[in-house]
Amino acid sequence: MIPSEILEKVRFIEIHTRHLVNDIFGGEYHSVFKGQGMEFSEVREYMPGDDIRAIDWNVTARFGKPFIKRFEEERELTVMLAVDGSGSATYGTGKVLKSDLAIEIAAVLAFSAIKNNDKVGLMVFSGEIEKFVPPKKGRGHVLRLIRDLLYHEPAGRETRIGLALEYMLRVLKRRSVIFLLSDFIDEGFEVPLKLVSRKHDLILLRLEDPTEKDLPNLGLVKWYDPETHEEAWLDTSSAAVREQFRNQVTQRRAEFDGFCKRHAIDLITIDTQQSYVKPLMDYFTTRSARL
Repeated sequence: MIPSEILEKVRFIEIHTRHLVNDIFGGEYHSVFKGQGMEFSEVREYMPGDDIRAIDWNVTARFGKPFIKRFEEERELTVMLAVDGSGSATYGTGKVLKSDLAIEIAAVLAFSAIKNNDKVGLMVFSGEIEKFVPPKKGRGHVLRLIRDLLYHEPAGRETRIGLALEYMLRVLKRRSVIFLLSDFIDEGFEVPLKLVSRKHDLILLRLEDPTEKDLPNLGLVKWYDPETHEEAWLDTSSAAVREQFRNQVTQRRAEFDGFCKRHAIDLITIDTQQSYVKPLMDYFTTRSARL
């Protein structure tokens, strides 16, 4: 049995995100994420001005007069939500944890997708693939995905983004739109990241807490790593310690941002203590201008 509080949270998230989907993201999603090509619709008689390259010679020979093929845009997309469920996802110094933010953004994207009659699937990963739900359509399916995210208890604590990317390369046979939600605190996943971006439409959503970029001055604090369970004392009152931390984070972010830019991989950064609406809308606007 699913606890009543989980069902209540599912309903709350649906209500909370509905107006965003209907009033803000729905139209933007449709204009940005188009179909994957053209599919055959019908044949009709040739009319003056039609492109002769569209003539269906088999039908023309059968009826003794020219017919052309008509095609329509293949609107349906397959959307995958790949959500980082590792230990660091449970971190947050404000009212919202990174995992909470990931669930709400995933819900907005999923409801936007089904509003366009697209299929949506889910993968939750940590140091292993913890859950995979094949893409399907419909509101009931999206509610199930939200419930699964809320109800999920991570089996692993570490992050292996490369493993998740390699898994998607194996299981997703047709080109898909992949939203990868993570803090990207991991190393050595650049090669599979490039491969996935070449085969699929990959969008990275980097979820981060402000203290992960800039240590606050809190004096002597015990630092706990939720993935390795290691603990260490850190003197945050030291300006040198805070500066060293800031420089390391800045360098790592710059290297990753540069990598994404060089390989044309879309990257959206979202702060846990700010609204995610503006970063997503800015992305939709920028991407629409590229089309």
